Amino acid sequence: MSRTKLRAAILIVSDTAAQDPSTDKANDVLREAFVADGGDQWDVVDSKIVPDSVLEIQRTVCQWSDCEDFVNLIVTTGGTGFTSKDNTPEAINPLIHRHAPGLVHGMLAASLAVTPFAIMSRPVAGVRNKSLIITLPGSLKGAQENLQSVLKLLPHACIQAAGADSRSIHAGGVKKLEEDAGVSAGAAPPGKATGVNHNSHAQHHGHDHGGHAMPKAHTNPDERPKSNDPKEGPTRRYRASPYPMLSVEDATNLILQRAPAPQMSKAAVNGALVGSVLAEDVEAAEAVPAYRASIVDGYAVVMSPNRPSTKGVFPVASVSHATPGEIPPLRSGQVARITTGAPLPPGATSVVMVEDTVLKGMTEDGKEEKEVEILTDKIKPDENIREIGSDIKAGEVILRKGEEITAVGGELGLLASVGKADVMIYKKPVVGVLSTGDEIVQHDRPGELRLGEVRDCNRPTVMAAVRGWGFEVVDLGIARDKPGDLESTLRSAIRKVDIIITTGGVSMGELDLLKPTIERSLGGTIHFGRVAMKPGKPTTFATIPYQTPTGERESRLIFSLPGNPASAVVTLHLFVLPSLHKAVGISPAGLSKVFVTLDHDVALDPQRPEYHRALVTAGRDGLMHASSTGGQRSSRVGSLKSANALLCLPAREGVVGRGERVEALLMGRVLGGL
Repeated sequence: MSRTKLRAAILIVSDTAAQDPSTDKANDVLREAFVADGGDQWDVVDSKIVPDSVLEIQRTVCQWSDCEDFVNLIVTTGGTGFTSKDNTPEAINPLIHRHAPGLVHGMLAASLAVTPFAIMSRPVAGVRNKSLIITLPGSLKGAQENLQSVLKLLPHACIQAAGADSRSIHAGGVKKLEEDAGVSAGAAPPGKATGVNHNSHAQHHGHDHGGHAMPKAHTNPDERPKSNDPKEGPTRRYRASPYPMLSVEDATNLILQRAPAPQMSKAAVNGALVGSVLAEDVEAAEAVPAYRASIVDGYAVVMSPNRPSTKGVFPVASVSHATPGEIPPLRSGQVARITTGAPLPPGATSVVMVEDTVLKGMTEDGKEEKEVEILTDKIKPDENIREIGSDIKAGEVILRKGEEITAVGGELGLLASVGKADVMIYKKPVVGVLSTGDEIVQHDRPGELRLGEVRDCNRPTVMAAVRGWGFEVVDLGIARDKPGDLESTLRSAIRKVDIIITTGGVSMGELDLLKPTIERSLGGTIHFGRVAMKPGKPTTFATIPYQTPTGERESRLIFSLPGNPASAVVTLHLFVLPSLHKAVGISPAGLSKVFVTLDHDVALDPQRPEYHRALVTAGRDGLMHASSTGGQRSSRVGSLKSANALLCLPAREGVVGRGERVEALLMGRVLGGL
């Protein structure tokens, strides 16, 4: 090591201290421990306070460890207990490349010498890149004792982690190492005391971080990255998936919890608005109609006490068409020819339909009406007239927050009728679509396929579906089965799009690199990696931390769908669509559910619920009928042809019989039956 001192950083995890840093005492206590017990080997170069947020914790740790000017030791305090807010172990574990269970054992042993409650701790320790990370409890005394118990030994670990030659370091044997560190076998743990309050941290940071906690074994999937380490090769990969199997409902709920809240933006009222959801109520700035208008073709008349009857022969004094312009007033005893939608002349009280009149005389040139006879005396005041604001009153709410602008046209027409130039909507996220795999080639590449090659049908299919839902799509191309290629593609993608959809690379093969890349290279969190469903079991959902060009902290959602085409399409509709719906304020999110009657028997899977591709039609009996699209193998692209629904079939032995009713999720338009 060329540095004279080792560099350390302290991370305080506390909602309370993040809001009010003056409440924090841990920073000073730990800095004092480095000075008093560190043998003048440490320089605490940075400290930071973050809330109990997995992403905030991970971002800070990665900033310290994933750079050229890395720190040798990262110490966290807080968030290691059992409350719902205690997320520090869950945040740190995916970041660690090599775990250090001995340090965990040493910290626990020291604390157990003080209080039996030390078993209630969940410490974590390990190396990320060249930085050693250890997590300490939230109580001041507990954090101090844990650090003191291992501090003298940490220089040895940090020097090795930084790349020093292990052989030269261990040349003098264990006794020499103990002498250099100032420790010996059987010595009492530093900082040993009695009557220590291990819960005092709660006084400073607003909630109890649980003091000391029982750690889990370092080989437990919950305490380390669940993905394979590509560096260790195929002989060390998992033989069974380490990810717990979630139900479709639980997986969907988790996605909706992680999906970002809708963001508002202003949009012009035009055809591009179709598919958008209003972010606030829309009021009419003007009345519709804005003037008294005729609802029929006919003659405007004046009813007055002096002439209550409309029956008789009247001169045609003027003409009112549905075009802008001045109209002379109408006097009693006169009529004005009027067209549908045209404004009434001032003074007119009613409109007589043209069907209730006959022509009595023309002008000399024969081009205009001179007199007409009204054949009825049953016309009432205001008959056949649309009053001002009778359709829409000025100031009236015409569309509510949360309503969608549909392609039917009604909403756009309503906005246009009151002169709205723009409205506030929920901004649509931009979606990127990526295929992965060395075997994947462009679908339109000329020539025959070589052995092992597969044309990319997933990317065009997924992109078409997302565009059909009304979202902007970015083609991210094909990433090869190489960690560096996949990592660079994803890093570029998170700067371009809000949501990433990938297909392939999520199963158990040695070249299925998506999960390791997300966890180990991008500092992401995999929220689930298996779903109890057929098809689509290896579906994966993750988030990756991201800092915008303006410095804002965000996360990008990644949906890693299986590579088999049927699996990709089914999981796209079941998991990606609800997330997109939430982002734009559509509720309820996801596919519409209906009951359908089966036209034939359908076999069930005894182990997993199945989402069976089917064609649903509206029958003459008034019911919706469903028939299978054929073989349901996950790689069979043909099962998607004509499919407009997914039958929700339970996991059990046997069949669902013809004529039985089952739930179905509608993916497309329902056609009428023959």
